[in-house]
Amino acid sequence: MLDKNYTNELTKRRTFAIISHPDAGKTTITEKMLLLGKAIHISGVIKGRGNKNYAKSDWMNIEKKRGISVTTSVMQFTYKNILINLLDTPGHQDFSEDTYRILTAVDCCLVVIDAAKGIEERTKKLIEVTRVNNTPIITFINKLDRDSRDPISLLDEIENELKINCIPITWPISCGKDFQGVYHIYEKIIYFYKNKFSKNKSYFLKNFIDFSNVSVLKKILGLDICKHIYKELELIIYIYAKYNHKKFLQAIDTPIFFGSALGEFGIDHILNALINWAPYPIYRKSNKRFIYPQEKKFTGFVFKIQANMDLKHRDRMAFMRIVSGKYKKGIKLKHIRINKYITISDAFSFLAGERISIQEAYPGDIIGLHNHGTIKIGDTFTEGEDIKFIDMPIFAPEIFRQIYLINPLKQKQLKKGLIELSEEGTIQVFRSILNNDCIVGAIGILQFDVVIERLKVEYNIDAIYKKVNIVLARWINCKNHYSINEFKKKYNSYLAYDTNNYLIYLAPSVANLNIVMNQHNDIIFDKVRK
Repeated sequence: MLDKNYTNELTKRRTFAIISHPDAGKTTITEKMLLLGKAIHISGVIKGRGNKNYAKSDWMNIEKKRGISVTTSVMQFTYKNILINLLDTPGHQDFSEDTYRILTAVDCCLVVIDAAKGIEERTKKLIEVTRVNNTPIITFINKLDRDSRDPISLLDEIENELKINCIPITWPISCGKDFQGVYHIYEKIIYFYKNKFSKNKSYFLKNFIDFSNVSVLKKILGLDICKHIYKELELIIYIYAKYNHKKFLQAIDTPIFFGSALGEFGIDHILNALINWAPYPIYRKSNKRFIYPQEKKFTGFVFKIQANMDLKHRDRMAFMRIVSGKYKKGIKLKHIRINKYITISDAFSFLAGERISIQEAYPGDIIGLHNHGTIKIGDTFTEGEDIKFIDMPIFAPEIFRQIYLINPLKQKQLKKGLIELSEEGTIQVFRSILNNDCIVGAIGILQFDVVIERLKVEYNIDAIYKKVNIVLARWINCKNHYSINEFKKKYNSYLAYDTNNYLIYLAPSVANLNIVMNQHNDIIFDKVRK
């Protein structure tokens, strides 16, 4: 029987990720949520390199320089007595693997869409990933105070492209320079975008005016806008279904909100929806059974490794999602993969790059553990039960480069730095079996810039990268030892080992890979490794 306090802790937690195409306003929304939760008192300027008020969630040096998010930030804050675990994911496609793994650790997603651009390719791919676990989705259409597309056409596109039913919760009154605010369909209240008597455009009225008060609305909005919004709302309320909580949790429907993150407008509507509608911490699937948050015994899995969060100590942090039970300082846990018990004497919660030592944590919480090289992405920790949460996929890289040192004497430091960075999962490091050359693989070209920057800042290593004659990579699997040994002899110049000593074939062309695969039917060439 669970005690009342444990049940209360479960019901007041929400864990969600923010996902979007680059530049849709995702990091700005994160900042505004932190402001509303009083976790910070001033928001950073995301773009504008000369300004020192960087986004709170963009804590790495390269993020501050470029004004982009290149790693997932984990932030815990309280809003209306609900403890929120928020994960701000990288929008750029070059860092997609990090985002894919993060989506295994959350119970809900907030999708941000640019009102002028609509559905973009990256958004479609991310939604496909959420479909694997039917993760509930709340949608925020951002930048209504700029030139925007027609709201109805945006909803049509969402339904057609993302294959999900739209349920408008708020509806915009005009857009662009004429943006006046939103009508909350369920509260039957208009929220005005800004105070007409204030020079501060970020300010919005806290005096709510009921939509039925036509005479007051005519004075504020004008007769033409009043007529238009009346007709549009009649159509909207008639065409679209009402909010259905069950369909939302099944990811059949997505509630739609409109606003302006930069104008600090509409963010509270999203937060209220998240704390009222997003699920409490939910179960996870292991290799033996479902693990439920109501269970007393502790279980959790690692979904992210981050090197050098604290440059002074050169430490590595493992991010763990608690699935069941309660973390207490000094808890003894079994590290399933290495079959060894360890005592967790210190765990942390996060506010992006800052960490706070904690005494206890519950299901849904994201906690950080010191990692001395033994913890890997996908590792399971329990209080003794031999289970393993479902393996996280590792995708074959699509771009390859060789790293060259400016100072050849720092070979040992380079190897250490690359291995530690590869543990985060955003790059992969391969060691050629022919000459031990160090080859780095990634999903996108920008990752190599990040590697060079981080080697310099975090490891004091000056390096450059150059192209190599590699186009595709496939992991090699074969049960016949004779076949694999002969394969190694014949193709040693194309073969390498990854950091986990798995054999991989590095093909110079698609044609080469196809020929080799056709000649060796007993060997499996895998694009994904678990």
